[in-house]
Amino acid sequence: MGIFEAIFLGAIQGLTEFLPVSSSGHLVLFQKILGISIPGLFFDTLLHCGTLLAVLVVLREDVWNLIRRPFQHTSALLIMATVVTVIMALLFKDQIEDAFASGKWLGQAFLLTALALFGAEYLFHRPGSPRNDAEMGWFDAVFIGLLQGIAMAPGVSRSGLTLSGALSRKLERDLAARFSFLLSIPAILGALVLQIKELYDVSHFQSVNPAAAGGLIAGASPAALIAGTLAAAVVGFGAVVLMLRIVRERSLVGFGVYTAFLGAAVLLDQQITHIVQW
Repeated sequence: MGIFEAIFLGAIQGLTEFLPVSSSGHLVLFQKILGISIPGLFFDTLLHCGTLLAVLVVLREDVWNLIRRPFQHTSALLIMATVVTVIMALLFKDQIEDAFASGKWLGQAFLLTALALFGAEYLFHRPGSPRNDAEMGWFDAVFIGLLQGIAMAPGVSRSGLTLSGALSRKLERDLAARFSFLLSIPAILGALVLQIKELYDVSHFQSVNPAAAGGLIAGASPAALIAGTLAAAVVGFGAVVLMLRIVRERSLVGFGVYTAFLGAAVLLDQQITHIVQW
């Protein structure tokens, strides 16, 4: 893997991790169309580190407030939503991995993201005043955590579904955006913990059996690894800032149109044109 390919993959990860269009879905799509894949588990882990750094920097004031005052209303809601997501991950891990590997449900997943975005904007604009932090309750957190669990499937956007869940519950737009991105921190951390465990298992196995050493970095140079990580962090930073502004001031319908078009195109190819090898 060269430096430019690493930067491309890092930028895709950083951009689509936070825009409501699904990072996993786009990575599967690029793998199928261009024959590009994440070159090794270690590189994938570094990309997650880059996106984690991005959201921590942008939301540093919110994160610092949670650290200084851990026993507060928002902390309890974030924990509640995360627990629901973890339970779903434990129950449906195998099915999700199968879907990610095959890509056969990718079109439907993109369409589900679009439907959620359209529905959220419709429900948010129903009569009544939006609710603030103090009015957000346990049902809101459980509902958003449930949607985040569904978004583990490739093509279903994590940020799209969590934002949609918050807006459909008529939470203030700024609150919806901040809660969604704060919720991404334990989600990304959880993925990192699992990947670090896999890294240990792979590296330990390779120390015993060097002939199996293909899955860790897959020939990536240190420069390529650093470049990809920085690209994920920088582009991720811009994506978080952009999404916070869009959610506060505009509509998510444009992202819904994009994911609906993408889902329809994938289904058309899977069922009729067969241009891509699924």
